[in-house]
Amino acid sequence: MRPTSTFLSTLLLSAVIAASAGCKKDPPDTPAKPDSSVTTVTPPQPSQPAAPSVPTYTYEVVNSYPHDPAAFTEGLLYDNGFLYESTGMEGTSWLRKVELSSGKVVKNLDIGAQYFGEGLALFKDKFYQLTWRTGIGFVYNRETFQQERTFNYYGEGWGLTHDDESLIMSDGTSFIRFIDPATFQVKRVLTVTSSNSPVGELNELEYINGEIYANIWKTDRIARIDPGSGNVKGWIDLAGLLPPALRNGKEDVLNGIAYDAAGDRIFVTGKYWSRLFEIKLKPSAPIASLDRAGDRYQR
Repeated sequence: MRPTSTFLSTLLLSAVIAASAGCKKDPPDTPAKPDSSVTTVTPPQPSQPAAPSVPTYTYEVVNSYPHDPAAFTEGLLYDNGFLYESTGMEGTSWLRKVELSSGKVVKNLDIGAQYFGEGLALFKDKFYQLTWRTGIGFVYNRETFQQERTFNYYGEGWGLTHDDESLIMSDGTSFIRFIDPATFQVKRVLTVTSSNSPVGELNELEYINGEIYANIWKTDRIARIDPGSGNVKGWIDLAGLLPPALRNGKEDVLNGIAYDAAGDRIFVTGKYWSRLFEIKLKPSAPIASLDRAGDRYQR
């Protein structure tokens, strides 16, 4: 039996209403997909449905230093007594050398108003800097900041760090790429998971004692990631680090991790923050699942 036209109209109307109810006003961007020519490492799923708990850490503030509240921090690193910072926003995207104790900018390179600066890494005496949506990265002389070359990548550029062999890059998804610093070819792609679920919004990165530390965009959390499996080995909860009295009414988003290997010191800051903090990690209660951030808003 064929349905009547009235029945078909009612059925069609119900389907449209149901589809509309399931839509978000601001759907998230389509995640960048890894290059099919490289290996994507996805951890095997456990046979048991219950997810293991993930250790969490809180913090102790050891020191607090001035930080430029006009700096939209995207990349941060420490080397030989100085901080080096990459900032974002078109027109205020810089590569900087900053005096730790005073926050004074001692060297500044404006990368151009057409670029939105992103992650920063220092690898074998060269600075590597990403940009957000242009697919262009820059290589600079360590001492002079003179640009020596450019390189290209697909998708968005977010965070950047390195291990002994590769540049390590995030793009705002749950993927992390390992890139050959000589050829800029992708060597492998890692899928980051916590409690059997992918972890997206991976932002600024730092490689610390064999782990990848990653800010999670729009949260007060840092993930400690196993670079072999992609599993999150621990969470760092930095809620309350910037006191309300020091907030400036802008985004105030936690972003920026730097590590002093010689002194075993961790530094963190945020976009438009007026302070940079040296912290020590303290164990806290474990959690069984990831509290997910909302949809990413315009950077």
